[in-house]
Amino acid sequence: MTLPAPPPQADWIDQRSQLEQWLTPLSSGAVLALDTEFMRRNTFYPQLALLQLGWNERYALIDPLAFDIAKALQPLESANIVTLMHSASEDLETLAPWLPEGPRVLFDTQIAAAFVGMGLGISYRALVAELAGAELDKGETRSDWMQRPLTASQRTYATLDVVYLHTIHQQLAERLAQRGRTTWHAEDCERLKRKSCQRSGDAQPQLALRGAAEWPREQQALLRRILLWRDAAARRLDRPRPWLLEDALTLSLTQQPPKHPDELEQRSSGQRALRSQQRTELFELLAPPVSSEEMAATTPIPPFPQGKAKQALSAMKDAVDTLATELDLPPGLLCSRKVLEEYVVTRTWPETLEGWRREVLHDRLSALLPG
Repeated sequence: MTLPAPPPQADWIDQRSQLEQWLTPLSSGAVLALDTEFMRRNTFYPQLALLQLGWNERYALIDPLAFDIAKALQPLESANIVTLMHSASEDLETLAPWLPEGPRVLFDTQIAAAFVGMGLGISYRALVAELAGAELDKGETRSDWMQRPLTASQRTYATLDVVYLHTIHQQLAERLAQRGRTTWHAEDCERLKRKSCQRSGDAQPQLALRGAAEWPREQQALLRRILLWRDAAARRLDRPRPWLLEDALTLSLTQQPPKHPDELEQRSSGQRALRSQQRTELFELLAPPVSSEEMAATTPIPPFPQGKAKQALSAMKDAVDTLATELDLPPGLLCSRKVLEEYVVTRTWPETLEGWRREVLHDRLSALLPG
């Protein structure tokens, strides 16, 4: 293992015309490496701090703080360009204001690595070491990317994030083809795009709080009401959801709504983004009784499997593990335990198991549902 050679010089782009000029030569079939640096310490939405591009041994660092990149990235969304990214979910979310549907063709190297037997969730650094034989410095991992000017070390770190993507892509694409997994990988990349670029909130956020599964339907509907408000307020204020209401406080307020505004203020005193206006909104939100329409619109929280359902879950987990071994895939890539729990309790085929997973899993798992 050797330290990488000095990275190629990257163009620093701080004007829209420069970016458009840099992107102009890209034609149909081009393979573009892309990465972002963003900050998300005190905000709901990630703040794009830097955009890195690599194509045809040319590299660019785009400064989105210097100009509005607006529709300059549209060719990635409309043209038949393959965009290489590693662990793209947060990058896609960050770029969603400019690429609302993501790049037209996404090749996620982390997903590809899982399909070819390199493990689930492998890091870019580990992939570079394995497939390019280079050791990357982690020194700028927690750097302040909003500062200007960036240091020479930051620029080097950011450039190297796209320099090796083409080498990695070539090897992974070949291995995917050898294993007959190219189509499966492309399907998972499309699924990742849809999920990461979704700008609207979760319509059934209560499903994530499994501890309320045994609550009456009325309380679950009230919990949903509060969580929907929290999500909308967090987006409006651009503050993290827990800054408005932590989960524990949300559950407590649902079970025991405050009788007076002073009580709400006392119980929520530690919430950093919950100001007087938001407390007023929340108190008024908690007061009305739950309607029958709200209960009908609230999907019940699935309980944890018990009895025969728990036995079926164990059998399903064994079936997934066996099939994963046969297919030489990580079990977690094939199907997570959480998804199995959902299926065995609701008896409804999960949306996350559609596509190629339905083809290989449905008959095996449906046969194990408890009678």
